[in-house]
Amino acid sequence: MHKENTNEGLKARLDHMFTDREFFMRSHGQVRFLTLSATLQKRVFYSVAAGLAIWVLITLVMMINQLTVTGERMALAEKEAEVNSTENRVASYKASIDDVAIDLKQRQDVLDAMTEQFVGEQPEAADATKQQQTDEQMSENTRKISAAFPEATQLAKLEARQIIFARRLTLAAVLRTEQAAAAIRKFGLNPDKLAKNSVAGMGGPLIPYFRDQKQQLHPTLERLNLALQRMDALERTLIAIPSGKPSSTGMISSSYGYRRDPFTGGGAMHSGMDFKGTRGLPIVAAAGGKVTHAGWKSGYGKTVEITHGNGLLTRYAHLSRIGVTAGQKIEQGLQLGAMGSTGRSTGPHLHFEVRLNGKAINPRPFLEANTDVLKVKAIARQRAKAPKHSESGTSRG
Repeated sequence: MHKENTNEGLKARLDHMFTDREFFMRSHGQVRFLTLSATLQKRVFYSVAAGLAIWVLITLVMMINQLTVTGERMALAEKEAEVNSTENRVASYKASIDDVAIDLKQRQDVLDAMTEQFVGEQPEAADATKQQQTDEQMSENTRKISAAFPEATQLAKLEARQIIFARRLTLAAVLRTEQAAAAIRKFGLNPDKLAKNSVAGMGGPLIPYFRDQKQQLHPTLERLNLALQRMDALERTLIAIPSGKPSSTGMISSSYGYRRDPFTGGGAMHSGMDFKGTRGLPIVAAAGGKVTHAGWKSGYGKTVEITHGNGLLTRYAHLSRIGVTAGQKIEQGLQLGAMGSTGRSTGPHLHFEVRLNGKAINPRPFLEANTDVLKVKAIARQRAKAPKHSESGTSRG
């Protein structure tokens, strides 16, 4: 009812607005009348209103279309920017892969240098075993990255293999270090003190592993390096310890310690062991080293002294002749001269001494080393004599 009243009111207002109108025009003394009917006025009004409505509608449609196109362009621009950003990240990641590859190559060079310097050439483990261990070491995140980037897969596997190898080599070095330390103790010596002496004698020019001197070793490689250095120091110390018999004779005429002096008859300290034999019997080095004395020595007669490093020295006295010269480097078992009775001596024999840091110690433990100790020493000597093919690594002087 209310709606009908509203429509009737609107129609009444329109009828009131559009009534018949008459216009008159005077021209040359004549008057003419022009009549505009209400119906014509309404038609004109509705036509103009419809035209305006159509124009507004078209304008709105165009504006909406323009906004839609602009939105699509912005979305496309954002997508292009995202694609460009992704491409940049991919490019950056690939660049980082190249950097990682360089780092891994340097790490492999370090591993090769350490292995050849301290251990020698090692046989490769079975590929299947290495592959299984590598897969176990790869993290879930690494697997995801590897799935997207095949280059990363190879690098991840290489890195995992290097870490596995370094850890296994570290364990092997620790085991050999413990064996060498136990063997040194059986000689009655302190392996820690001797190792300090060995490290204190190191030097030489700095030849860094990495071109960038600020770059540090991976912690696993650092632990490996320390383990190998300690192993090397103790095994070299073990090699230097006299363990070979200086003469083929088995007759010991006087042991180390206090005894009755053969000349005075009084008590005296005997600083070595005397091996009785025939004149001219070959005398050989009990261990490798450097001849630091070859000549006459008061009370000892013709004497040869060999320095073995780490404060160890062996002395061979009362020789009839000397076959080496001072400064000469020798190996264990090399003939130094012949048995004699020169100096303060009662007959042909060899006076054999072992000295540590200038102080005489009992030679018997060195001459009575058991088979296990000699086996460990032989393994260490074999490693020390193994050819090193690597041109990289630290220098030792």
